[in-house]
Amino acid sequence: MNLPNDPAMLVSVLNTKLRDFYPSLDTLCDDLHTDKAELEKKCSAVGYVYSAERNQFI
Repeated sequence: MNLPNDPAMLVSVLNTKLRDFYPSLDTLCDDLHTDKAELEKKCSAVGYVYSAERNQFI
């Protein structure tokens, strides 16, 4: 799956996928063959960090 390059859209897509399909960011990254650190870096560029407790970017 191609994830959006725009950080704000990326956060929205990730949070939707985390809510509906994945129990953790690690699981999402494994399934989509995506680098977790890169996703976190892109999301942090617009002020979002991943919360494992909430399983979403906040």
